[in-house]
Amino acid sequence: MTNLGSPDMNPITEDDIANYLANTPDFFMRHAELLASVQLTSPHGNRAVSLQERQAEMLREKIKALEARIMEMVRNGNENMIIADRLQRWARQLLLVRSTVALPATIAAEIRSQFMVPQVAIKVWDVDGRYAQEPFAIEVSDDARTFATSLTQPYCGVNSGFEAVGWLEDPSMAMSVALIPLREGAATGTAPAFGMLVLASPDPQRFSSGMGTDFLERIAELASAALSRLRLE
Repeated sequence: MTNLGSPDMNPITEDDIANYLANTPDFFMRHAELLASVQLTSPHGNRAVSLQERQAEMLREKIKALEARIMEMVRNGNENMIIADRLQRWARQLLLVRSTVALPATIAAEIRSQFMVPQVAIKVWDVDGRYAQEPFAIEVSDDARTFATSLTQPYCGVNSGFEAVGWLEDPSMAMSVALIPLREGAATGTAPAFGMLVLASPDPQRFSSGMGTDFLERIAELASAALSRLRLE
């Protein structure tokens, strides 16, 4: 048996007691009456409870915490399923567009409809000459093109006076924005951008700086693939 101390040793500490009990698992078997006699303070008031009751309370608290985590996982799973369904419907609409000149407007309109984004704008450059004077291909400065290429992933946050926000119908209502570069291949990276998608909301928290961008990157990749039909051969 572990020695708890003697007069010639240092006073017993709480750690000593804890180590003794941890290394002597049969202690409470030999002293079962202690389990019923030990009284602890309940966290749900100042009343005293038995050790067994306190253990039961701790188990209930753990169960509640696990239930909360499970419910959060279920909610996240349901939300992801809804988003995936909307993404599929959006992509399906793009595949149904036969007129290439209608693609940018369709992309913007379907994002507004499927994902309930108040304002959406899109610009594409380096397009085939047939589309050079279309609204989606004009009034894009070199600075805006350079800025789009500099984005290695979608920007989400407050409107800091970006030129691209001016492409929206009502820039004054763009309190938060997502600026999504369009480029060949993966949405992230350093390949030159050939366009940019702008999402905006009057809600300052809709597109926050800390939000994940995985979904926006999927949007960018699908939109880029569809819009490649407009580009110079």
